[in-house]
Amino acid sequence: MIEPSIRPLAAVLVSALAIPVILSLKSRPNVREGVTLLVAGSKLAIVGSMVPGVLSGTVYVTEIADFGAGLSLGLRADALGVLFGLLASLLWVVTSFYSIGYMRGLSEHAQTRYFASFAASVSTAIGVAFGANLLTLFVFYELLTVSTYPLVTHDETDEARAAGRKYLTYTFGGGVAVLGGTLLVYFLTGTTAFTPGGIAGLATADPTLAKAAFALLAAGFGVKAALMPAHSWLPDAMVAPTPVSGLLHAVAVVKSGVFGIARLVLDVFGTDLMRELGVALPLAAVAAFTLLVASVIALRQDNLKRRLAYSTISQLSYIVLGLALLEGNALIGGLLHIPAHAFMKLTLFFCAGAIHVETHTDDISDMAGIGRRMPLTMAAFAVAAAGMAGIPLVAGFVSKWYLVIGALEGGQTVFAAALLVSGILNIAYFWPIVYQAYFETPDHHDEKPLISGLLGGSEAVRPDGGEGREEPVPDADGAVETDDADESVPDPAHVDHLGKFDEDHEHHGGPPAGGWDHRGWRGGESTWFMLGPILTAATLSLALGIAPRLAVFLRIVEAVVGGLPGVMG
Repeated sequence: MIEPSIRPLAAVLVSALAIPVILSLKSRPNVREGVTLLVAGSKLAIVGSMVPGVLSGTVYVTEIADFGAGLSLGLRADALGVLFGLLASLLWVVTSFYSIGYMRGLSEHAQTRYFASFAASVSTAIGVAFGANLLTLFVFYELLTVSTYPLVTHDETDEARAAGRKYLTYTFGGGVAVLGGTLLVYFLTGTTAFTPGGIAGLATADPTLAKAAFALLAAGFGVKAALMPAHSWLPDAMVAPTPVSGLLHAVAVVKSGVFGIARLVLDVFGTDLMRELGVALPLAAVAAFTLLVASVIALRQDNLKRRLAYSTISQLSYIVLGLALLEGNALIGGLLHIPAHAFMKLTLFFCAGAIHVETHTDDISDMAGIGRRMPLTMAAFAVAAAGMAGIPLVAGFVSKWYLVIGALEGGQTVFAAALLVSGILNIAYFWPIVYQAYFETPDHHDEKPLISGLLGGSEAVRPDGGEGREEPVPDADGAVETDDADESVPDPAHVDHLGKFDEDHEHHGGPPAGGWDHRGWRGGESTWFMLGPILTAATLSLALGIAPRLAVFLRIVEAVVGGLPGVMG
Protein backbone atom coordinates (compact mmCIF):
# COMPACT_ATOMS: atom_id res chain seq x y z
CA MET A 1 0.00 0.00 0.00
CA ILE A 2 1.39 3.39 -1.06
CA GLU A 3 0.90 6.19 1.45
CA PRO A 4 1.91 9.78 0.65
CA SER A 5 3.85 11.07 3.65
CA ILE A 6 6.20 13.85 4.66
CA ARG A 7 8.16 11.53 6.95
CA PRO A 8 10.79 10.35 4.41
CA LEU A 9 11.59 13.97 3.56
CA ALA A 10 11.59 14.96 7.24
CA ALA A 11 14.07 12.18 7.99
CA VAL A 12 16.43 13.64 5.38
CA LEU A 13 15.95 17.29 6.31
CA VAL A 14 16.10 17.15 10.11
CA SER A 15 19.89 16.82 10.19
CA ALA A 16 20.43 18.96 7.08
CA LEU A 17 18.61 21.90 8.69
CA ALA A 18 20.73 21.45 11.82
CA ILE A 19 23.98 22.12 9.94
CA PRO A 20 23.81 25.97 10.11
CA VAL A 21 22.76 25.75 13.76
CA ILE A 22 25.78 23.57 14.57
CA LEU A 23 28.08 25.95 12.68
CA SER A 24 26.70 28.93 14.58
CA LEU A 25 27.58 27.31 17.91
CA LYS A 26 31.32 27.22 17.31
CA SER A 27 32.09 29.05 20.58
CA ARG A 28 29.54 27.07 22.61
CA PRO A 29 30.61 23.42 22.21
CA ASN A 30 28.38 22.06 24.98
CA VAL A 31 25.28 23.47 23.26
CA ARG A 32 26.61 22.34 19.87
CA GLU A 33 26.93 18.75 21.05
CA GLY A 34 23.50 19.00 22.69
CA VAL A 35 21.97 20.03 19.36
CA THR A 36 23.76 17.14 17.66
CA LEU A 37 22.30 14.62 20.10
CA LEU A 38 18.83 16.15 19.90
CA VAL A 39 18.81 16.05 16.11
CA ALA A 40 20.18 12.50 16.04
CA GLY A 41 17.42 11.37 18.38
CA SER A 42 14.79 13.14 16.28
CA LYS A 43 15.99 11.45 13.09
CA LEU A 44 15.87 8.04 14.76
CA ALA A 45 12.34 8.74 16.01
CA ILE A 46 11.12 9.74 12.54
CA VAL A 47 12.61 6.68 10.86
CA GLY A 48 11.51 4.40 13.67
CA SER A 49 7.92 5.64 13.37
CA MET A 50 7.74 4.10 9.88
CA VAL A 51 8.86 0.62 10.95
CA PRO A 52 5.42 -0.74 12.03
CA GLY A 53 3.80 0.44 8.80
CA VAL A 54 6.59 -0.97 6.64
CA LEU A 55 6.31 -4.34 8.37
CA SER A 56 2.60 -4.40 7.51
CA GLY A 57 3.28 -3.61 3.86
CA THR A 58 2.98 0.19 3.74
CA VAL A 59 5.36 2.21 1.56
CA TYR A 60 5.73 5.88 2.52
CA VAL A 61 6.30 8.19 -0.47
CA THR A 62 7.29 11.84 -0.80
CA GLU A 63 7.22 13.40 -4.27
CA ILE A 64 9.86 16.11 -4.68
CA ALA A 65 9.90 16.99 -8.39
CA ASP A 66 8.41 15.51 -11.56
CA PHE A 67 10.27 16.37 -14.77
CA GLY A 68 7.92 14.39 -17.00
CA ALA A 69 8.80 11.63 -19.44
CA GLY A 70 9.37 9.15 -16.60
CA LEU A 71 11.97 11.26 -14.77
CA SER A 72 11.38 12.43 -11.21
CA LEU A 73 12.99 13.03 -7.86
CA GLY A 74 11.25 11.40 -4.93
CA LEU A 75 11.66 9.53 -1.67
CA ARG A 76 10.29 6.06 -0.95
CA ALA A 77 10.50 4.45 2.49
CA ASP A 78 9.92 0.78 1.76
CA ALA A 79 11.23 -2.18 3.76
CA LEU A 80 14.68 -2.14 2.11
CA GLY A 81 15.04 1.62 2.57
CA VAL A 82 13.95 1.48 6.21
CA LEU A 83 16.47 -1.30 6.85
CA PHE A 84 19.33 1.02 5.86
CA GLY A 85 17.71 4.19 7.21
CA LEU A 86 16.99 2.73 10.64
CA LEU A 87 20.53 1.40 10.88
CA ALA A 88 22.17 4.71 9.92
CA SER A 89 19.98 6.81 12.21
CA LEU A 90 20.36 4.44 15.17
CA LEU A 91 24.12 4.34 14.92
CA TRP A 92 24.38 8.10 14.43
CA VAL A 93 23.00 8.49 17.95
CA VAL A 94 25.57 6.04 19.33
CA THR A 95 28.43 7.59 17.37
CA SER A 96 27.47 11.13 18.41
CA PHE A 97 28.06 10.26 22.06
CA TYR A 98 31.32 8.52 21.16
CA SER A 99 32.47 11.49 19.07
CA ILE A 100 32.09 13.83 22.02
CA GLY A 101 34.39 11.69 24.15
CA TYR A 102 36.85 11.07 21.35
CA MET A 103 37.16 14.59 20.00
CA ARG A 104 37.40 16.18 23.44
CA GLY A 105 39.70 13.46 24.71
CA LEU A 106 42.19 14.43 22.01
CA SER A 107 41.36 18.18 22.08
CA GLU A 108 40.82 17.91 18.33
CA HIS A 109 40.83 20.97 16.08
CA ALA A 110 37.85 21.94 13.89
CA GLN A 111 35.29 20.13 16.02
CA THR A 112 32.43 22.32 14.77
CA ARG A 113 33.22 21.47 11.16
CA TYR A 114 33.44 17.83 12.17
CA PHE A 115 29.95 17.70 13.75
CA ALA A 116 28.43 19.72 10.89
CA SER A 117 29.95 17.38 8.31
CA PHE A 118 28.67 14.40 10.27
CA ALA A 119 25.14 15.82 10.15
CA ALA A 120 25.44 16.38 6.40
CA SER A 121 26.75 12.87 5.85
CA VAL A 122 23.95 11.16 7.76
CA SER A 123 21.38 13.33 5.98
CA THR A 124 22.64 12.21 2.57
CA ALA A 125 22.88 8.60 3.75
CA ILE A 126 19.17 8.68 4.61
CA GLY A 127 18.58 10.17 1.15
CA VAL A 128 20.35 7.16 -0.33
CA ALA A 129 18.18 4.85 1.77
CA PHE A 130 14.92 6.48 0.74
CA GLY A 131 15.67 7.28 -2.90
CA ALA A 132 12.60 6.27 -4.93
CA ASN A 133 14.47 5.71 -8.18
CA LEU A 134 17.94 5.47 -9.67
CA LEU A 135 18.10 9.20 -10.38
CA THR A 136 17.35 10.20 -6.77
CA LEU A 137 19.71 7.54 -5.49
CA PHE A 138 22.47 8.87 -7.76
CA VAL A 139 22.00 12.46 -6.51
CA PHE A 140 22.29 11.49 -2.85
CA TYR A 141 25.06 8.97 -3.62
CA GLU A 142 27.20 11.82 -4.97
CA LEU A 143 26.22 14.21 -2.18
CA LEU A 144 27.39 11.57 0.29
CA THR A 145 30.84 11.69 -1.28
CA VAL A 146 30.96 15.48 -1.04
CA SER A 147 29.76 15.60 2.57
CA THR A 148 32.19 12.95 3.82
CA TYR A 149 35.27 14.43 2.14
CA PRO A 150 35.91 16.96 4.97
CA LEU A 151 35.81 14.09 7.45
CA VAL A 152 38.31 11.99 5.53
CA THR A 153 40.70 14.98 5.29
CA HIS A 154 40.01 16.20 8.83
CA ASP A 155 43.69 16.26 9.86
CA GLU A 156 44.60 18.62 6.98
CA THR A 157 47.99 16.96 6.60
CA ASP A 158 49.62 15.84 3.36
CA GLU A 159 48.67 12.24 4.13
CA ALA A 160 45.06 13.18 4.84
CA ARG A 161 44.80 15.27 1.68
CA ALA A 162 46.30 12.43 -0.38
CA ALA A 163 43.75 10.02 1.09
CA GLY A 164 41.00 12.54 0.33
CA ARG A 165 42.06 12.92 -3.28
CA LYS A 166 42.11 9.16 -3.70
CA TYR A 167 38.70 8.91 -2.06
CA LEU A 168 37.23 11.50 -4.43
CA THR A 169 38.85 9.94 -7.49
CA TYR A 170 37.50 6.49 -6.76
CA THR A 171 34.04 7.46 -5.54
CA PHE A 172 33.37 10.12 -8.19
CA GLY A 173 34.56 7.62 -10.78
CA GLY A 174 32.04 5.17 -9.39
CA GLY A 175 29.41 7.89 -9.53
CA VAL A 176 30.07 8.42 -13.24
CA ALA A 177 29.50 4.70 -13.81
CA VAL A 178 26.23 4.85 -11.82
CA LEU A 179 25.08 7.81 -13.91
CA GLY A 180 25.93 5.98 -17.12
CA GLY A 181 24.02 2.90 -15.99
CA THR A 182 21.06 5.03 -14.92
CA LEU A 183 20.89 6.73 -18.33
CA LEU A 184 21.11 3.38 -20.10
CA VAL A 185 18.30 1.92 -17.97
CA TYR A 186 16.17 4.97 -18.77
CA PHE A 187 16.98 4.64 -22.48
CA LEU A 188 15.93 0.98 -22.43
CA THR A 189 12.79 1.28 -20.29
CA GLY A 190 11.68 4.91 -20.11
CA THR A 191 11.83 4.87 -16.30
CA THR A 192 14.27 4.65 -13.41
CA ALA A 193 11.69 3.84 -10.70
CA PHE A 194 12.45 0.99 -8.32
CA THR A 195 10.08 -1.96 -8.72
CA PRO A 196 10.18 -5.07 -6.50
CA GLY A 197 11.24 -7.92 -8.74
CA GLY A 198 12.77 -5.59 -11.34
CA ILE A 199 11.76 -3.02 -13.96
CA ALA A 200 9.56 -4.84 -16.47
CA GLY A 201 10.98 -3.09 -19.53
CA LEU A 202 14.45 -4.54 -18.98
CA ALA A 203 13.15 -8.06 -19.62
CA THR A 204 12.29 -7.13 -23.22
CA ALA A 205 15.31 -4.89 -23.83
CA ASP A 206 18.34 -5.80 -25.90
CA PRO A 207 20.27 -8.32 -23.71
CA THR A 208 23.66 -6.83 -24.57
CA LEU A 209 22.59 -3.34 -23.56
CA ALA A 210 20.88 -4.68 -20.45
CA LYS A 211 24.12 -6.43 -19.46
CA ALA A 212 26.04 -3.21 -20.08
CA ALA A 213 23.64 -1.29 -17.82
CA PHE A 214 24.07 -3.92 -15.10
CA ALA A 215 27.86 -3.82 -15.41
CA LEU A 216 27.97 -0.02 -15.12
CA LEU A 217 25.70 0.08 -12.10
CA ALA A 218 27.42 -2.84 -10.36
CA ALA A 219 30.85 -1.31 -10.96
CA GLY A 220 29.72 2.13 -9.79
CA PHE A 221 28.14 0.88 -6.58
CA GLY A 222 30.99 -1.62 -6.19
CA VAL A 223 33.48 1.20 -5.64
CA LYS A 224 31.89 2.26 -2.35
CA ALA A 225 31.24 -1.41 -1.55
CA ALA A 226 35.05 -1.79 -1.84
CA LEU A 227 34.90 -4.71 -4.29
CA MET A 228 38.35 -5.53 -5.62
CA PRO A 229 40.13 -4.05 -7.48
CA ALA A 230 38.35 -0.76 -6.58
CA HIS A 231 39.04 -1.14 -2.86
CA SER A 232 42.28 0.63 -1.99
CA TRP A 233 40.63 3.96 -1.11
CA LEU A 234 39.13 2.39 2.01
CA PRO A 235 42.30 1.47 3.96
CA ASP A 236 43.81 4.86 3.14
CA ALA A 237 40.63 6.61 4.33
CA MET A 238 41.38 5.20 7.79
CA VAL A 239 43.52 8.32 8.23
CA ALA A 240 40.27 9.95 9.38
CA PRO A 241 39.33 10.13 13.08
CA THR A 242 38.08 6.82 14.44
CA PRO A 243 34.39 7.86 14.74
CA VAL A 244 34.52 8.66 11.02
CA SER A 245 36.11 5.29 10.29
CA GLY A 246 33.45 3.63 12.41
CA LEU A 247 30.22 5.19 11.21
CA LEU A 248 31.08 6.30 7.69
CA HIS A 249 33.34 3.41 6.73
CA ALA A 250 31.47 0.69 8.56
CA VAL A 251 27.96 2.06 8.06
CA ALA A 252 27.10 5.01 5.83
CA VAL A 253 29.62 5.19 2.98
CA VAL A 254 30.42 1.54 2.40
CA LYS A 255 26.88 0.45 3.19
CA SER A 256 25.60 2.91 0.57
CA GLY A 257 27.58 0.86 -1.94
CA VAL A 258 26.14 -2.50 -0.94
CA PHE A 259 22.71 -0.89 -0.58
CA GLY A 260 22.99 0.33 -4.18
CA ILE A 261 23.82 -3.22 -5.27
CA ALA A 262 20.80 -4.47 -3.31
CA ARG A 263 18.55 -2.01 -5.17
CA LEU A 264 20.15 -3.10 -8.45
CA VAL A 265 19.57 -6.80 -7.79
CA LEU A 266 16.13 -6.62 -6.18
CA ASP A 267 14.42 -3.54 -7.63
CA VAL A 268 16.05 -2.78 -10.99
CA PHE A 269 16.89 -6.11 -12.64
CA GLY A 270 15.26 -8.66 -10.36
CA THR A 271 16.42 -12.18 -9.66
CA ASP A 272 14.70 -13.79 -12.66
CA LEU A 273 16.24 -11.46 -15.23
CA MET A 274 19.67 -11.73 -13.60
CA ARG A 275 19.50 -15.51 -14.00
CA GLU A 276 18.41 -15.13 -17.61
CA LEU A 277 21.19 -12.66 -18.45
CA GLY A 278 23.83 -14.67 -16.58
CA VAL A 279 25.16 -11.64 -14.68
CA ALA A 280 24.77 -13.06 -11.16
CA LEU A 281 27.66 -15.54 -11.35
CA PRO A 282 30.34 -12.96 -12.28
CA LEU A 283 29.16 -10.70 -9.45
CA ALA A 284 29.29 -13.62 -7.00
CA ALA A 285 32.78 -14.55 -8.21
CA VAL A 286 34.11 -11.01 -7.67
CA ALA A 287 32.58 -10.98 -4.19
CA ALA A 288 34.06 -14.36 -3.27
CA PHE A 289 37.47 -13.32 -4.55
CA THR A 290 37.32 -10.08 -2.56
CA LEU A 291 36.24 -11.66 0.72
CA LEU A 292 39.06 -14.23 0.58
CA VAL A 293 41.90 -12.00 -0.62
CA ALA A 294 41.03 -9.14 1.74
CA SER A 295 41.04 -11.61 4.65
CA VAL A 296 44.53 -12.77 3.69
CA ILE A 297 45.77 -9.17 3.45
CA ALA A 298 44.22 -8.40 6.84
CA LEU A 299 46.46 -11.07 8.36
CA ARG A 300 49.50 -8.99 7.45
CA GLN A 301 48.37 -5.71 8.98
CA ASP A 302 50.00 -4.75 12.27
CA ASN A 303 48.18 -1.43 12.54
CA LEU A 304 44.82 -2.21 14.14
CA LYS A 305 42.72 0.18 12.05
CA ARG A 306 44.22 -1.07 8.79
CA ARG A 307 43.49 -4.65 9.83
CA LEU A 308 39.91 -3.60 10.54
CA ALA A 309 39.76 -1.82 7.16
CA TYR A 310 40.70 -4.95 5.22
CA SER A 311 38.29 -6.93 7.37
CA THR A 312 35.59 -4.47 6.28
CA ILE A 313 36.45 -5.04 2.62
CA SER A 314 36.03 -8.77 3.18
CA GLN A 315 32.81 -8.50 5.18
CA LEU A 316 31.13 -6.19 2.66
CA SER A 317 31.56 -8.90 0.06
CA TYR A 318 29.56 -11.30 2.23
CA ILE A 319 26.61 -8.99 1.58
CA VAL A 320 27.25 -8.77 -2.16
CA LEU A 321 27.72 -12.53 -2.41
CA GLY A 322 24.41 -13.16 -0.64
CA LEU A 323 22.63 -10.86 -3.08
CA ALA A 324 24.33 -12.45 -6.10
CA LEU A 325 23.30 -15.97 -5.09
CA LEU A 326 19.63 -15.00 -5.70
CA GLU A 327 18.25 -17.61 -3.30
CA GLY A 328 15.83 -16.72 -0.51
CA ASN A 329 18.01 -17.66 2.46
CA ALA A 330 21.12 -16.20 0.85
CA LEU A 331 19.28 -12.93 0.25
CA ILE A 332 18.14 -12.88 3.87
CA GLY A 333 21.71 -13.55 5.03
CA GLY A 334 23.18 -10.88 2.79
CA LEU A 335 20.69 -8.21 3.83
CA LEU A 336 20.87 -9.17 7.51
CA HIS A 337 24.65 -8.86 7.37
CA ILE A 338 24.18 -5.11 6.70
CA PRO A 339 23.15 -4.39 10.32
CA ALA A 340 25.12 -7.33 11.75
CA HIS A 341 28.40 -6.12 10.27
CA ALA A 342 27.62 -2.53 11.21
CA PHE A 343 27.12 -3.34 14.91
CA MET A 344 30.20 -5.54 15.11
CA LYS A 345 32.54 -3.37 13.09
CA LEU A 346 31.43 -0.20 14.85
CA THR A 347 32.29 -1.90 18.15
CA LEU A 348 35.73 -2.82 16.85
CA PHE A 349 36.48 0.67 15.55
CA PHE A 350 35.23 2.26 18.76
CA CYS A 351 37.57 -0.02 20.71
CA ALA A 352 40.50 0.93 18.48
CA GLY A 353 39.73 4.61 19.02
CA ALA A 354 39.47 4.23 22.80
CA ILE A 355 42.81 2.40 22.90
CA HIS A 356 44.34 5.20 20.88
CA VAL A 357 42.92 8.01 22.99
CA GLU A 358 43.86 6.42 26.31
CA THR A 359 47.21 4.78 25.49
CA HIS A 360 48.36 6.24 22.13
CA THR A 361 48.73 2.63 20.98
CA ASP A 362 47.78 1.69 17.44
CA ASP A 363 49.88 -1.35 16.50
CA ILE A 364 48.76 -4.83 17.46
CA SER A 365 52.33 -5.83 18.28
CA ASP A 366 52.29 -3.24 21.11
CA MET A 367 49.07 -4.49 22.71
CA ALA A 368 50.25 -7.49 24.74
CA GLY A 369 48.61 -7.31 28.16
CA ILE A 370 46.46 -4.30 27.31
CA GLY A 371 43.45 -6.16 28.69
CA ARG A 372 44.67 -5.16 32.16
CA ARG A 373 44.58 -1.48 31.23
CA MET A 374 41.31 -1.63 29.23
CA PRO A 375 39.34 -4.71 30.32
CA LEU A 376 35.84 -3.58 29.27
CA THR A 377 37.07 -2.27 25.93
CA MET A 378 38.87 -5.50 25.08
CA ALA A 379 35.91 -7.60 26.27
CA ALA A 380 33.68 -5.71 23.82
CA PHE A 381 36.34 -6.18 21.16
CA ALA A 382 36.35 -9.93 21.83
CA VAL A 383 32.55 -10.13 21.48
CA ALA A 384 32.55 -8.28 18.16
CA ALA A 385 35.54 -10.25 16.86
CA ALA A 386 33.75 -13.52 17.69
CA GLY A 387 30.75 -12.33 15.73
CA MET A 388 32.89 -11.40 12.74
CA ALA A 389 34.20 -14.97 12.71
CA GLY A 390 30.65 -16.35 12.86
CA ILE A 391 30.67 -17.63 16.46
CA PRO A 392 27.12 -18.37 17.77
CA LEU A 393 25.20 -15.89 19.95
CA VAL A 394 26.64 -12.88 18.11
CA ALA A 395 25.05 -11.17 15.09
CA GLY A 396 27.55 -12.46 12.56
CA PHE A 397 26.58 -16.07 13.18
CA VAL A 398 22.93 -15.54 12.21
CA SER A 399 23.64 -13.73 8.93
CA LYS A 400 26.42 -16.12 7.93
CA TRP A 401 24.23 -19.13 8.74
CA TYR A 402 21.62 -17.90 6.28
CA LEU A 403 24.36 -17.21 3.73
CA VAL A 404 25.87 -20.69 3.90
CA ILE A 405 22.47 -22.40 3.88
CA GLY A 406 21.41 -20.28 0.89
CA ALA A 407 24.58 -21.16 -1.01
CA LEU A 408 24.08 -24.88 -0.36
CA GLU A 409 20.38 -24.73 -1.31
CA GLY A 410 21.33 -23.08 -4.59
CA GLY A 411 23.91 -25.76 -5.34
CA GLN A 412 26.75 -23.23 -5.03
CA THR A 413 29.03 -25.36 -2.86
CA VAL A 414 32.15 -23.44 -3.89
CA PHE A 415 30.73 -20.22 -2.50
CA ALA A 416 29.69 -21.93 0.74
CA ALA A 417 33.28 -23.16 1.03
CA ALA A 418 34.59 -19.63 0.43
CA LEU A 419 32.41 -18.34 3.27
CA LEU A 420 33.69 -21.02 5.64
CA VAL A 421 37.34 -20.40 4.71
CA SER A 422 36.87 -16.68 5.25
CA GLY A 423 35.43 -17.41 8.71
CA ILE A 424 38.59 -19.34 9.58
CA LEU A 425 40.71 -16.43 8.35
CA ASN A 426 38.65 -14.11 10.57
CA ILE A 427 39.63 -16.20 13.57
CA ALA A 428 43.25 -16.12 12.42
CA TYR A 429 43.49 -12.32 12.37
CA PHE A 430 41.25 -11.51 15.35
CA TRP A 431 42.15 -14.19 17.91
CA PRO A 432 45.82 -13.14 18.36
CA ILE A 433 44.65 -9.64 19.32
CA VAL A 434 42.28 -10.91 22.00
CA TYR A 435 44.67 -13.61 23.23
CA GLN A 436 47.65 -11.35 23.73
CA ALA A 437 45.48 -8.66 25.35
CA TYR A 438 44.43 -10.98 28.18
CA PHE A 439 46.90 -13.86 28.28
CA GLU A 440 50.26 -12.28 27.51
CA THR A 441 52.34 -9.48 29.00
CA PRO A 442 54.63 -6.90 27.37
CA ASP A 443 57.66 -8.83 28.69
CA HIS A 444 56.41 -12.28 27.74
CA HIS A 445 54.64 -12.40 24.42
CA ASP A 446 55.21 -13.98 21.04
CA GLU A 447 56.27 -11.83 18.14
CA LYS A 448 53.46 -11.98 15.62
CA PRO A 449 54.83 -13.19 12.28
CA LEU A 450 52.02 -11.68 10.20
CA ILE A 451 52.73 -7.97 10.17
CA SER A 452 52.47 -5.06 7.76
CA GLY A 453 54.24 -5.71 4.50
CA LEU A 454 54.03 -5.04 0.79
CA LEU A 455 51.06 -7.37 0.45
CA GLY A 456 49.13 -5.09 2.77
CA GLY A 457 49.54 -2.04 0.57
CA SER A 458 51.28 1.27 1.03
CA GLU A 459 52.54 2.15 4.49
CA ALA A 460 52.63 5.86 3.68
CA VAL A 461 49.24 6.46 5.26
CA ARG A 462 49.21 5.63 8.95
CA PRO A 463 45.79 5.68 10.58
CA ASP A 464 45.45 6.95 14.13
CA GLY A 465 48.25 7.45 16.59
CA GLY A 466 49.59 10.58 18.20
CA GLU A 467 48.82 13.00 20.92
CA GLY A 468 46.21 15.65 21.43
CA ARG A 469 46.71 19.09 22.75
CA GLU A 470 46.07 20.21 26.29
CA GLU A 471 42.41 19.61 27.10
CA PRO A 472 40.45 22.85 27.56
CA VAL A 473 39.28 23.55 31.10
CA PRO A 474 35.52 24.11 31.64
CA ASP A 475 34.53 27.51 33.00
CA ALA A 476 32.37 28.09 36.06
CA ASP A 477 29.23 27.29 34.08
CA GLY A 478 30.66 24.05 32.81
CA ALA A 479 31.12 25.32 29.23
CA VAL A 480 34.24 24.44 27.31
CA GLU A 481 35.44 27.35 25.26
CA THR A 482 37.18 26.55 21.99
CA ASP A 483 39.69 29.00 20.61
CA ASP A 484 39.12 30.19 17.04
CA ALA A 485 42.57 29.04 15.96
CA ASP A 486 41.87 25.65 17.53
CA GLU A 487 38.74 25.38 15.37
CA SER A 488 40.50 25.90 12.05
CA VAL A 489 44.12 24.84 11.73
CA PRO A 490 45.71 21.82 13.41
CA ASP A 491 49.03 22.16 15.15
CA PRO A 492 51.39 19.95 13.08
CA ALA A 493 53.09 18.82 16.26
CA HIS A 494 49.85 17.36 17.55
CA VAL A 495 48.22 15.69 14.57
CA ASP A 496 46.91 12.45 15.99
CA HIS A 497 45.68 10.15 13.24
CA LEU A 498 48.92 9.29 11.45
CA GLY A 499 50.97 7.38 13.97
CA LYS A 500 53.11 10.43 14.74
CA PHE A 501 54.07 11.87 18.11
CA ASP A 502 55.78 14.90 19.49
CA GLU A 503 59.28 13.82 20.48
CA ASP A 504 58.83 15.41 23.91
CA HIS A 505 55.73 13.37 24.71
CA GLU A 506 56.22 11.01 27.61
CA HIS A 507 54.58 8.02 25.95
CA HIS A 508 54.76 7.10 22.28
CA GLY A 509 52.38 4.14 22.24
CA GLY A 510 52.61 0.65 23.63
CA PRO A 511 52.97 -0.17 27.31
CA PRO A 512 54.65 2.47 29.49
CA ALA A 513 57.73 1.70 31.57
CA GLY A 514 56.72 -0.87 34.16
CA GLY A 515 53.91 -2.31 32.02
CA TRP A 516 50.22 -1.62 31.86
CA ASP A 517 48.50 -0.50 35.04
CA HIS A 518 45.38 -2.34 36.15
CA ARG A 519 42.15 -0.32 35.87
CA GLY A 520 39.59 -2.95 36.89
CA TRP A 521 36.14 -3.60 35.43
CA ARG A 522 34.32 -0.51 36.70
CA GLY A 523 35.02 1.81 33.80
CA GLY A 524 38.18 3.52 35.00
CA GLU A 525 39.87 2.82 31.68
CA SER A 526 38.16 5.67 29.78
CA THR A 527 35.30 8.17 29.90
CA TRP A 528 31.74 6.89 29.71
CA PHE A 529 31.20 9.04 26.63
CA MET A 530 33.39 6.43 24.92
CA LEU A 531 32.73 3.34 27.02
CA GLY A 532 28.95 3.75 26.81
CA PRO A 533 28.83 3.62 22.99
CA ILE A 534 31.34 0.75 22.92
CA LEU A 535 29.19 -1.37 25.24
CA THR A 536 26.00 -0.31 23.45
CA ALA A 537 27.33 -1.40 20.05
CA ALA A 538 28.55 -4.69 21.53
CA THR A 539 25.14 -5.24 23.16
CA LEU A 540 23.40 -4.63 19.82
CA SER A 541 25.69 -7.27 18.29
CA LEU A 542 24.59 -9.74 20.96
CA ALA A 543 20.91 -8.79 20.69
CA LEU A 544 20.88 -9.41 16.95
CA GLY A 545 22.69 -12.71 17.50
CA ILE A 546 20.49 -13.99 20.32
CA ALA A 547 17.04 -12.66 19.36
CA PRO A 548 17.23 -11.40 15.76
CA ARG A 549 13.47 -11.03 15.31
CA LEU A 550 13.05 -9.09 18.53
CA ALA A 551 15.84 -6.81 17.30
CA VAL A 552 13.49 -5.89 14.38
CA PHE A 553 16.09 -6.10 11.64
CA LEU A 554 15.44 -9.75 10.72
CA ARG A 555 11.71 -9.01 10.47
CA ILE A 556 12.43 -6.11 8.13
CA VAL A 557 14.72 -8.30 6.01
CA GLU A 558 12.08 -11.02 5.81
CA ALA A 559 9.58 -8.38 4.68
CA VAL A 560 11.98 -7.33 1.90
CA VAL A 561 12.62 -10.86 0.62
CA GLY A 562 9.03 -11.99 1.15
CA GLY A 563 7.80 -9.24 -1.16
CA LEU A 564 9.96 -10.33 -4.09
CA PRO A 565 8.39 -12.33 -6.92
CA GLY A 566 10.23 -15.41 -8.12
CA VAL A 567 12.47 -15.85 -5.07
CA MET A 568 12.83 -19.39 -3.79
CA GLY A 569 13.89 -20.29 -0.26
